[in-house]
Amino acid sequence: MTITKLTYDECQTRSRILSVDSYVIDLDLTEPAGQDTFRSTTTVTFSCSAPGAASFIDLDAADVHQVQLNGQLLDVDQVCAPGRILLEDLQQQNELTVVAQCSYTNTGEGMHRFRDPVDGEYYLYTQFEVPDARKVFACFEQPDIKATFSFTVMAPLHWSVVSNAPVVASMQREDDRIWSFAPTPRIPTYITAIIAGPYHYVFDSYAHGDESVPLGLYCRRSLADQLDPADIFETTKQGLAYFTEKFQSPFPFPKYDQLFVPEFNASGMENAACVTLREELMLPASATDAEFQRRAETILHELAHMWFGNYVTMTWWDDLWLNEAFATYASNRCLSDATRWPASWVSFTATKKTWAYQQDQLPSTHAVATHIDDVDSVMVNFDGITYAKGASVLKQLVAYVGDDHFFVGLRRYFAAHAWSNATLTDLLIVLEEASGRDLRAWSVQWLGSPGLNILAPEVTTDPDGTITHFAVRQEAPPLPPGVPGDSMLRTHRIAIGFYNQTPDGLHRVQRIEIDVSGPRTPVPELFGARLPEVILVNDDDLAYSKIRLTDRSLAAITRSASNFTDPLARALAWSAAWEMVRDADLSPAAYLKMVSRGIHYETEITALQTLQRQVLVALRQYAAPSQRPALLAQWEQTCVRAFRAAPPGSNEQIVWLRALSCVAQHPQSIILLEDLLHNTAPDGLPLDTALRWTALQRLVVVGAATDQSIERELARDPSALGKQYAAATKAARPDADAKSEAWNSAITANMLPTAVQGAVINGFMQHDQTDLLVPYVSKYFDVITTAWHTHGRKSAQQIVLGLYPAIQGGQEILPLTDSWLTATDAPPALRRLVLECRDGAARSLRAQHADMRRGTR
Repeated sequence: MTITKLTYDECQTRSRILSVDSYVIDLDLTEPAGQDTFRSTTTVTFSCSAPGAASFIDLDAADVHQVQLNGQLLDVDQVCAPGRILLEDLQQQNELTVVAQCSYTNTGEGMHRFRDPVDGEYYLYTQFEVPDARKVFACFEQPDIKATFSFTVMAPLHWSVVSNAPVVASMQREDDRIWSFAPTPRIPTYITAIIAGPYHYVFDSYAHGDESVPLGLYCRRSLADQLDPADIFETTKQGLAYFTEKFQSPFPFPKYDQLFVPEFNASGMENAACVTLREELMLPASATDAEFQRRAETILHELAHMWFGNYVTMTWWDDLWLNEAFATYASNRCLSDATRWPASWVSFTATKKTWAYQQDQLPSTHAVATHIDDVDSVMVNFDGITYAKGASVLKQLVAYVGDDHFFVGLRRYFAAHAWSNATLTDLLIVLEEASGRDLRAWSVQWLGSPGLNILAPEVTTDPDGTITHFAVRQEAPPLPPGVPGDSMLRTHRIAIGFYNQTPDGLHRVQRIEIDVSGPRTPVPELFGARLPEVILVNDDDLAYSKIRLTDRSLAAITRSASNFTDPLARALAWSAAWEMVRDADLSPAAYLKMVSRGIHYETEITALQTLQRQVLVALRQYAAPSQRPALLAQWEQTCVRAFRAAPPGSNEQIVWLRALSCVAQHPQSIILLEDLLHNTAPDGLPLDTALRWTALQRLVVVGAATDQSIERELARDPSALGKQYAAATKAARPDADAKSEAWNSAITANMLPTAVQGAVINGFMQHDQTDLLVPYVSKYFDVITTAWHTHGRKSAQQIVLGLYPAIQGGQEILPLTDSWLTATDAPPALRRLVLECRDGAARSLRAQHADMRRGTR
């Protein structure tokens, strides 16, 4: 059944006449194993400013038993349409009751149901962002219609049930129990939540002055020994202390629970006071410090949402960035200022900002604040623009208005819009008042227009190396075809750093901070200075812009980019080199040489992992096919040497083993991986199930392990995550039958949980097996439109993005994609994803052609 699209225009019409007071929602979850649906009863009280008008309420249910409006039973067959219930002749004050059977899902949307393969128990959780509360109860599904929510849940007696508010009553009824929750504050539908099952739990509290916040952690019972409450609670308390002080606003909810749930589609979800997190954040023994940092960033990101999004909510999805960019900025700011990761902005530059630059060069790029026509289009905007570019722009805004003024403005913003909705204009007003700066032009440049700029130094010297002229040149590359608007030159607040070699490494010898605008900004402060070895025109990473290096700087960095004594400067140098590879201005071979020389001295583990991933992309996607085997062999040997040289049990040893497991081909590498699986790991290496599966999958890919090996490993690790690893490993087998089985299971709607489907797709697409994948080039274009309409949103995106045949399509992939784009009348969101895939393939082919022209140089 196709659900009627929920559009901006009709939501605006609805919010103009309707105001909701409260929802009372009763859910019967007593038989999760016995049936595929559960009973949902919703009573909503609301007012209508235009008595006699008609509207609708959203509901996506398997069956609707009863609809009663203002005491009158309505004809279900007459008023129910796909995804909604029509409401006519509304009164000034209304009470609506809807009784329905709603469906459990395995897609991570609505009410997700999971059966633990270890103990056979059922675990449920809800996921509602963007429009999926309607899969569990009748509601007005838009962010600006806020209300209070009172949940009552009936479930098996031995379960725990958690929601947004504290439990106010619990009553046993034979083998079941009824949990009643206090009413919530006024919040939007998408951050309500119910989590139910025999969850293991640990409690603590945060106290500061008169404020006390009860804290809870939950996970499946079979994973209880993997929960790390001390570290998670410590990060949570650090965040609470930091945010309440910076925002001068108490934590807005009466408690704060965090629940690790299975088969989750995201890293986390900011349900009010009831955050859900993916189980993979319960880190294994082989987790690196970078992974602990990413977990902390996720915890702090979701905590920041309690203010950004939950306490003050965007009016419409146009301002999604008011939620996500602010939470991303706030979490990294807290990491840097208040936790054991003071260099978190280095990680941000190496990962998030690289993601933003990549996204901003796609044909789907958009302004940070961009209009959204309907809720179906929202999901594809959870991207590098909304999160990473938005946070980068905020970092620049803080430098522009001043740190103190920025937080004064935020405090006024929270005070003015508490428990209500706000827009970009509302934010700019308080920031202008606090700082005295006119932010209208800034907003147009940075929030209202897409694309990024390139900054480069322009230097002339006299014969003895004295700078006679220095300017910063700014370029605005044309926007990709089809992107509305024009490219523009912006005003940037930047620092320019000069670096020279010292006995300790490349050390900063001079720094100035300036505003640049227009195509060329002279910098007279640098006239007369000595030409340094390296010039960074975005030193300290204040600006959001690609940077270019002088030939002299590039030569110095090529000799050893790791020589920078400042890790942030090092990250900027690595980032500049990587963008040159992506733009085909630096060969993959030169990049490999640069990284191989300097990577062993990289002290930031996040930067190390990023470099490993980027080298692999450079060699597999951007290198000329004729040069690829030799370059991969060189990288394999680098991985082997680095793994053997790393201190036992260190982060470096772990990440080098993972890197080797991506490329192992030589017999000695294969033997090394086989030895690991036979429990002959080097002393100190935490060879947990995650590392074992990583090694085994590579052995399967190259034909050095059999189905029996997979079954033996699955017997060792029968957990839900083990089943995902096994599914990926089976899909990676180098034979046609395995590929056919994986393909069919991935594209068949509801055959696999979304998390397992993602694992299968990852296993299926192997760069070493392109001959086996060639038959699926045309099949891809045959199935994606149907998949888009029959799968859940996350599942459909995984098919479209994960199965795009770039690695096996060769030169024909672009005309095949263009033919599909021309012939099909696909939904805009689907076309956008395919266009993104095409852009990636075109970039790869351009880089390969440039590499072929270079030959072996």
